[in-house]
Amino acid sequence: SQRVRKCIENNVNLYHRHHQEHPAFNLQQICVKRHQVHPSVPVNHSHSHHPGRRKSDNKASTYGMNYLLSNCTNGNYASTWTPWKTRKYNPGVLGLHEEVMDFYNFMSPRPEEAAMRKEVVNRIERIIKERWPTADVQIFGSFSTGLYLPTSDIDLVVFGKWERPPLQELEQALRKHNVAEPFSIKVLDKATVPIIKLTDQETEVKVDISFNVETGVKAASFIKDYVKKYPVLPYLIFVLKQFLLQRDLNEVFTGGISSYSLILMVISFLQLHPRIDARNPNENLGVLLIEFFELYGRHFNYLKTGIRIKNGGAYIAKEELMKAMTNGYRPSMLCIEDPLLPGNDVGRGSYGAIHVKQVFDYAYTVLSHAVSPLARSYPNKDSESTLGRIIRLTQEVIDYREWIIKKWGGRDPARTDILPPKEPASEQELGSGGSSEEQQRDSVSPHSADSPMSISSPQQHSSASSVSSLSGSDNVRKKLELQRSSEVAQKNLSCL
Repeated sequence: SQRVRKCIENNVNLYHRHHQEHPAFNLQQICVKRHQVHPSVPVNHSHSHHPGRRKSDNKASTYGMNYLLSNCTNGNYASTWTPWKTRKYNPGVLGLHEEVMDFYNFMSPRPEEAAMRKEVVNRIERIIKERWPTADVQIFGSFSTGLYLPTSDIDLVVFGKWERPPLQELEQALRKHNVAEPFSIKVLDKATVPIIKLTDQETEVKVDISFNVETGVKAASFIKDYVKKYPVLPYLIFVLKQFLLQRDLNEVFTGGISSYSLILMVISFLQLHPRIDARNPNENLGVLLIEFFELYGRHFNYLKTGIRIKNGGAYIAKEELMKAMTNGYRPSMLCIEDPLLPGNDVGRGSYGAIHVKQVFDYAYTVLSHAVSPLARSYPNKDSESTLGRIIRLTQEVIDYREWIIKKWGGRDPARTDILPPKEPASEQELGSGGSSEEQQRDSVSPHSADSPMSISSPQQHSSASSVSSLSGSDNVRKKLELQRSSEVAQKNLSCL
């Protein structure tokens, strides 16, 4: 038995040596602290809350940071990477469910953050109204839906009677009032949707301003409806947004995917999941997160399949979608039919979709191993936070939030129409349906570590309604523990 135990331990160690420095994280081999000394949060605004700022303005980026930082530093410093974790979690997927809930509660917009953003909107709206008194300024995007991270931008659209969008006039007005940081104002008049981009001088919040574009407002209303329909949606969105943001894969122009594309991918996943009821707040968030990564990281056929949301959702052959493309474009690698504008491919600009697929696949590998019985048998200090294996918060973001809370504390919240979603069930409620952890694991299924990583074969795409390799979720709830156990047994036998 000692030989078997030693063999299992070697297998676990081999797994960690293979996966701990995965290239998808783009991390250095050496251990360095992100900040040697964290400054106290300033009373007055200054740049001291983001020392060592990168040239990119992504405070949340973990590029160049060592994922195994906790191996080189004390536990207190390591815990700053996962500040949402303030308690001990249950083993396996139940613990991951608990941690996703804690992450959502920690990262959800606070009243002070909403008040700060509303102040930015009011400041810009006053300038617009001063120049065009009858103009109508509306908020859309993540600030409108409430699905925004601490560093997310604000999307504004201005409605008025102009033959052409007055981009240059508004740019001059914004410069006159010193609203934006120096050199941050950019007029993108050649873009498909002409916009003005700026960074607010006082708050460092990024703002995008467009003119007479109704689709953004309609999309925000569309998303709000699905948040009501699927209570689990916001919890998954917050984790996935942070996952992409820290890898600089959250912007189309850098090859990532937009928030709208991500939300549509999650909606499609929930629509077409063969076993879960996404309307049920008792669904295990850990299971859903792992299966989302499994679908889009391993099984979804990006070459042949498009995503359709309308009429209950479907996977559609790209050849079929091409017939509806009235703009002359061919379907993109990540082809998502716009439910509000059929013929528009939402994922068209995401030229790095395969990179997104790769990091989704990596997240699936890491999380499915983390919740497996084998991992629970051989815990290590670096895996105390399961979610922390794929997500980390920079001190820069933490300091920024503290500065916001200190400065805007006590002010009125921004918008009363941004309602929090219905909260999924607690771990006690999830556990009430079974008498043991074994029952809980059986109901959520671990996943096969040897699932095919390649894009699916054409034979899997026989009809418009089933044109995909699907999520694998009809199998996934049965196989993780069974296959893990089988694999371990085979390896043990080979060692004897």
